[in-house]
Amino acid sequence: MIKKPFGSAQGGKMSTSMVHKMPADLQKVLNSSPSTLIAWEDITPLARNEWLCWIESAKKTETRIHRIKRTRTELIEGRRRPCCWAGCIHR
Repeated sequence: MIKKPFGSAQGGKMSTSMVHKMPADLQKVLNSSPSTLIAWEDITPLARNEWLCWIESAKKTETRIHRIKRTRTELIEGRRRPCCWAGCIHR
């Protein structure tokens, strides 16, 4: 059996694109806390996309603000994905 290469180290192509763009309000929160920014940079692009989609999917401004605060707290606690959420429907 011949295995096909995957990832850039094996000569294959790996998708680095994100479905969701970084919103300014989340960027401000990440930049205001070094520990949050370090945690954000430590998670995978797919995990970042999950957080972004979760935040963007909020229908009310209050919910969005709450999710951004929760993202900061949970990243500092070491969580890598939003809890109790089915995941990004866009991937």
